[in-house]
Formats: sequence, C-alpha cells, structure tokens
Amino acid sequence: MTTITKPRIQSIDLLKGLVMVIMALDHVRDYFHYSAFFFDATDPEQTTWPIYLTRFITHFCAPAFSFLAGTSAFMIGKRKPLNELSSFLFKRGLWLVFIEIVIINFGWKFDLNFTHIGLQVIWSLGISMIVLAGLIHLPKKLILAFSLVIIFGHNLLDNIHFGGSYFWAILHERQKFEFIEGHTVIFAYSLLPWIAVMSLGYCFGSLYDSSFDAQKRKRLLNALGLGSLALFFILIALNSYGDPVKWTNYGNTSKTLMSIFNISKYPPSLLYLLITLGGTFLFLANAEKLKGKVVDFFCVFGRVPFFYYIIHIYLIHLFAAFAAYFTGFGWQALVLPKFITRVEALKGYGFNLITVYLVWIIVIVLLYPLCKKFDNYKQSHKEKWWLSYL
Repeated sequence: MTTITKPRIQSIDLLKGLVMVIMALDHVRDYFHYSAFFFDATDPEQTTWPIYLTRFITHFCAPAFSFLAGTSAFMIGKRKPLNELSSFLFKRGLWLVFIEIVIINFGWKFDLNFTHIGLQVIWSLGISMIVLAGLIHLPKKLILAFSLVIIFGHNLLDNIHFGGSYFWAILHERQKFEFIEGHTVIFAYSLLPWIAVMSLGYCFGSLYDSSFDAQKRKRLLNALGLGSLALFFILIALNSYGDPVKWTNYGNTSKTLMSIFNISKYPPSLLYLLITLGGTFLFLANAEKLKGKVVDFFCVFGRVPFFYYIIHIYLIHLFAAFAAYFTGFGWQALVLPKFITRVEALKGYGFNLITVYLVWIIVIVLLYPLCKKFDNYKQSHKEKWWLSYL
C-alpha cells in the first residue's frame, strides 16, 4: 500500500474543490428555492441581488472545471505515452457520456421512464475529452490556435439557426427534441465552445511542468486574468459583440448592472468565458501558497470531483423529496418528467434563500466524510486502473 502524498501544486485541487462546492449551491437552489419556479434568477426585471449573486457566482464552475480537466489531461500525459493518453481520454469520454445519460439523468429526475434526458456538463466534458483525444496529436501551437479561434469567434455563429437540426444543437444552439413519442432530449451544453475551453486548458498544462518557474507562472496567469477582465469590460462598453443578448440600460443602476453581467451560458459566450476564465487565471496565479485546514477541506472535494458530483445530485434530490412530502406536495411530485423548475405542479413548493443556504451547508457537511474516505482509498490504491475513471 502506498502512502498518501500531496500534489506538488495544490491550487488546482483547491480550485476544483471550490467550484464543486459552489456548484452544489446552484443545484440546491433549483430544488429548494421558491422563486426558482417563477422566474430566472438573473432576470433584472424580477430578481433581487441576493438571488442574482447566488446564481452568478456559480457561472465560474463549469468553465473552471472544463479548463482544469484539460490541464489535468496534459499532466497525466507526462506519465503516459501519447497514444496511451489518447486512448484513455477517448474511453473516459465515452464513460462520461454514458454516466450522463443513465446515472446522472436518473439522479436529476428519479424517472425510470427517462421521459426527459438532459445532456449537460458531464456530457460536454465527455465529448470534449473524445475530441481532445484526437487534438493532442497536433502541435501544441495549433491546438492553442484552434482553442482561441473558437472561443473568440464562435459568437459569429449566433445568428445562424437550423431549427430541428441535431447536429447544430450539439455544436452551438441549445435545442430540445422529441426523439421517441413522449420522450425528449435537450442539448443543454452545446459543445463547440466547451471543447475549446478544455483544449485551452490542455495547452496551459505546460505551465505546471516541474521545470517551469513558479514566479513566471504567477506573472503570466495574473496578466492573462487581468487582460481577460479588461477585454470583458471593453466589449461590454462597445455592446456589439461577445454575447447574443446585448445588455440594456434600464435607467436604473441596479437593474442595468444586472443586465451587464447577465451573460449567456447556453452556449457560453465570449463574455461569459472572459469573465469566468479570467477569474480562474487570477485564482490559480495567487492560490499556490495557500495552506491550512480550509484549503485541505476543499482539496478533498477537488481530488474526487466525479464521485462527489454524482452523489451530491442524488442527495439533494432525496432531500427535496422529503421536503415535498412534509410540505404537502408528496414525494411523488419529485419524480420529474422534466427539469424540476419547469414542472408546473411544483409552483408554490420551496423555501426562502436562507433555507437554501442551510440545506447547501448540510449537503456539503454530509458529503465531506464520504469524499474524504474515497480520496484516501483512491490515493492509497493508485495501482487500481478503474479508479482513474472515478
């Protein structure tokens, strides 16, 4: 049995853990917040700042994790031949797609009929890995160019529409289809920009090579982070490119600010990626020397993110079923034919935002010992190949 060793740079695990924990807040809000059934949390016309910020902070999760998945792929590649890494990424990508369709979709809805299948973040990570399995055979500069062209240019496709096209929905436009009578699938995470985020992360993996100077890495990541945020505000000021929805001047500072930062996630616009990846770069630049129990706490989640992701969905949904039962809706109401906030019969169910945060804290506290135990097992049994798929 091997001893547990800490990674050379904990900032990656720390950031993964933070985004995993923050992501759970958004999912608890979906299943427990009263207003989630009536309006979008980022709608300037109806929301409040506490609700708005609760949703906005979770925007950083998917881009950071997709980017770091690419970085981790590069680091794994330092220990494997290129063909072996390519094979691993391809097989793990297929595995993630299977898990999304079967295990995760059931966790979201508890519906054995699979009436509604949502292809979301795990699907996008899986397909991105499959594409990356091929991209890694190209020169690094070409992969970087590919990533940047898509991230900066994909919004040129915003006005191109192919209604009813599965291919276009998969690539760039969120759409729902009835693939069998009474059964629908929604391509929630259109793939084109997400593939580019992961391949960009792969290019950044070389920054974490043991031969790369830590201070140089810090300066570079800080410059990229600040530059991304500066470009975000320049494009906001121009209000002509970078997001399919232009911000609106409401004649009210509060509502106008909400409109400015109400960036598009489906698919992730250039503005969305500039602010979220900009924040990612700044965090990575300045978190390497962080130590202590709080850092260790979040790193546990960051080392077992896939295990955590699956369990947290089931736990939140089970809690919501109990909540529905005790508030008169019945647990059966949480066997869902579609995403929970779209179920008309659940309007009137839910709690205030304080309760949402309390449930979120309880979920994280309960998951920590499970994740800690699995983390210990995973690090102590690195010879078991199947653990790399969890």
